[in-house]
Amino acid sequence: MSDKVIKAIVCPGCGELSKAEIHTSINPARDKTIRKRVLDGELFDFRCPSCGYTAKLNYPLLYNDMKNRFMVYLIPKIDRFQLCDNELENKYSNLRNINKRIVPTFNAFKEKLFIFESGLDDMAVELTKLAISQTVSKKLGNIEVNEGYLSMYDRETNTMGFTYFTGKDKEPYVQTARLEIYGKSKGIIDKFAYKDKKLIGFIKIDREWAENVLYRYKHFRHMEKVRKLNED
Repeated sequence: MSDKVIKAIVCPGCGELSKAEIHTSINPARDKTIRKRVLDGELFDFRCPSCGYTAKLNYPLLYNDMKNRFMVYLIPKIDRFQLCDNELENKYSNLRNINKRIVPTFNAFKEKLFIFESGLDDMAVELTKLAISQTVSKKLGNIEVNEGYLSMYDRETNTMGFTYFTGKDKEPYVQTARLEIYGKSKGIIDKFAYKDKKLIGFIKIDREWAENVLYRYKHFRHMEKVRKLNED
């Protein structure tokens, strides 16, 4: 089951006016096929009935997974940290303890689904991803590593893996790590991001957010060292 609207679209190929089905909200628990369609990108497909021109539509979509208790709101290019939508909050006011996130890209959208479906804490994943990206950068000669996604999680082998895109050409590089690193990140999150967990509305948990938490952690450790030196 999903909420959808029909919108008029001018075809970039032939200029003819046609109609497209736009999904505004989907619930995979009510429609068993919708999850695959959204992950494959099929839900964003447009085909002009006049000339056959095909394209990917770029529009906001709310993914509401009631079974796994999370919502991910894809809002293309959004740069806000927090989104408080009163109408949306009132619509789901009966739901409690739901992870609510906003993401600006389709890749980030798919990653959030993978994280929450795996039962992981996305805040701890982001911090782990940041820490490992710094290791990857040093390993590759201090190459630029800004973009990366969780691509593997295996509790049996005690490992998780990230695919990073490195350098100017964004070459993919896969790096695995032991889950102990994720566990340490979880401990840091519980101590230094507890306020973030209590925020109302949809929030953007990404690299920039993780860098802020890492700064808080390092600043705390520095102040602790200074305090101990003063005591000595």
